[in-house]
Amino acid sequence: MSESNHNADFYNDNDDYVPYVPIKQRRLEKLHKYAKQRRVVDPTPKEENEEESTAPGTRTNVSLLDQAVENRKNNLIPEKTEEEKRLEEEKRIEEAQARHKALVSVQEAAAGVHYTEPMKTSWQPPRFVREQSEAEHEIVRKKYHIIVEGENPVPPLNNFRDMKFPQPILDYLKEKKIMKPTPIQTQGLPVALSGRDMIGIAFTGSGKTLAFSLPLLMLALEAEVRLPLTRGEGPVGMIICPSRELARQTYENLCQMAECLEKDGFPPLRALLCIGGIDMREQGDVLTRGIHMVVATPGRLMDMLTKKKFNLDICKYLCMDEADRMIDMGFEEDVRNIMSYFKSQRQTLLFSATMPKKIQDFALSALVKPLVVNVGRAGAANLDVIQEVEYVKQEAKMVYLLECLQKTPPPVLVFAENKNDVDDIHEYLLLKGVEAVAIHGGKSQDEREFAIRSFKTFKKDVLVATDVASKGLDFAEIQHVINYDMPKEIEDYVHRIGRTGRSGKTGIATTFINQHCSEQIRLDLKHLLREAKQRVPPFLAAMEDPSEKYGLSGGCTFCGGLGHRINECPKLEQQRRQQMSGIMSGRNAGGGGGNDF
Repeated sequence: MSESNHNADFYNDNDDYVPYVPIKQRRLEKLHKYAKQRRVVDPTPKEENEEESTAPGTRTNVSLLDQAVENRKNNLIPEKTEEEKRLEEEKRIEEAQARHKALVSVQEAAAGVHYTEPMKTSWQPPRFVREQSEAEHEIVRKKYHIIVEGENPVPPLNNFRDMKFPQPILDYLKEKKIMKPTPIQTQGLPVALSGRDMIGIAFTGSGKTLAFSLPLLMLALEAEVRLPLTRGEGPVGMIICPSRELARQTYENLCQMAECLEKDGFPPLRALLCIGGIDMREQGDVLTRGIHMVVATPGRLMDMLTKKKFNLDICKYLCMDEADRMIDMGFEEDVRNIMSYFKSQRQTLLFSATMPKKIQDFALSALVKPLVVNVGRAGAANLDVIQEVEYVKQEAKMVYLLECLQKTPPPVLVFAENKNDVDDIHEYLLLKGVEAVAIHGGKSQDEREFAIRSFKTFKKDVLVATDVASKGLDFAEIQHVINYDMPKEIEDYVHRIGRTGRSGKTGIATTFINQHCSEQIRLDLKHLLREAKQRVPPFLAAMEDPSEKYGLSGGCTFCGGLGHRINECPKLEQQRRQQMSGIMSGRNAGGGGGNDF
């Protein structure tokens, strides 16, 4: 017997033997098997199959897509209305924009530190006010159109003397012709003095700066009287502003009040101005002797904290002016980084004229049992400003600007959207013999300060500016604001026109508008004019309004604009573009840098 025959007999007798099948053939057989399984129709009777079906009307041998088309034909799935589709889209956008990270420091988040009770101070309202019922307090609030939300609201006080300020401060206020508190001060000052966290919302020119500056001054005074600060200590409290000009204005007001106290025998209180564009060595004396108060912009503040020029070990008071800009995209991480330098709980106050509900909700994550003090709708225009909107062609703007300057006596504030336009307008006005100065982010700090100082002291009649001068700056006696360009966001418009009509005075705001303005901003303006009971020009009134067409109301939940919804929000779209460009530049450059204002 040959060897091959012997092997064959062996394999045939062996029951465990499996003949070798090439891998290619095995794959083909497997594919063939799957194909046969997919072609087989389920033989189970329909009655039995219905019991196992997960949803009525589904069939295992028909694709879900085909079933959906068939059901729609049979009207089993009703068609969604245009309004339902828009609302669903808005809900998706809002969910995508929701931020789950709390606005607290990294260390507190890592350690799981969660404060449940607000800060305590030695201040309390007068006894006769404490004995009044909440219903009596609510009568005062209704009288001044104040809305307060939150647990255990602090009673309002409509008299500075009842707020227990020292006599030098009362004299200072009287000298400034501030005889009684404004509505935001009536409620905001007691809330801040009592140590409660707060979101303060009131229209431009309503006295918000005093509502957070005075409590900081009183806190610093109390700390100095108890135990004087020495070298390397402080600050006790801090105010963060979005622009250098606003920071300097707030700093100067604090210094004036501190000087009034010192003249009357109170201990000296030292404030530090911490902004870009200035030499910090000029304030070396303040740093050496200990700082009571800091007024800063985020960029320079981060730089000083990183270099350990001072610390926030005993800082108990943090206020953010124009807080919606601080917490908004781009500043969120800066604010969180600044908060990481605090060593203990602090009282946090957020103030602005425009603060959309979404930003309020996000801000609440940083606050402990906060009180929301609202005077009027957040983002509403000042009712003391007469708003005039005029259609002016792009090429005719410069000439028409001269005519508009004749409406009122100086000083007049002119806003333009970009730096080049500011320079062009400034040069044109100088050629026409108008005493004008200009300010924008491209100018040096000395130029910016000279322009602001000349305009405030009435040495110059016209200030031409970008939005760097639109937020918080207080110019005396301004009767007229001209918007050479309509801003891209309605919030900026509200801030711009708020430079006039301040402290109960009336003013005029003239805005040039044409087809270069986006449809969304024109609709926002149309609704804002209606809300303020101002004349709506025919070219705005004739615009087709989607909110009226689809029966949607309430405006945008992202930016607060009344003329559009969140799915058409120009601010959200701009943020997305900035986010994408930031990601791309980060990939290209391998990192990023900080900002100053």
